[in-house]
Amino acid sequence: MTLNIGRFDRIIRVVLGAFLIIAPLTGGISLYQSTLLAIISAVVGVVLIATAAFRFCPLYRMIGIRTCKV
Repeated sequence: MTLNIGRFDRIIRVVLGAFLIIAPLTGGISLYQSTLLAIISAVVGVVLIATAAFRFCPLYRMIGIRTCKV
C-alpha cells in the first residue's frame, strides 16, 4: 500500500470527517432530520477519517492522484 495522501489533505479529511460525524448528533442542521442521511453522513465521515489515518485513498490510486511528498 503506497501512501498517497499529503499533510494538508489529511487535515481537511479529519476536519470534514469529524463534522460529518458530529453534525447529525447535534441535530442543528435540518438536512439530518432523515435517519438515512444521518447514517450516510456518519459513514462518509468515518471513511474520511480512516483514509486520513492510513494516508491512503483507494479512489486516489485508481485515478492516479497523489498529494503527498515522495
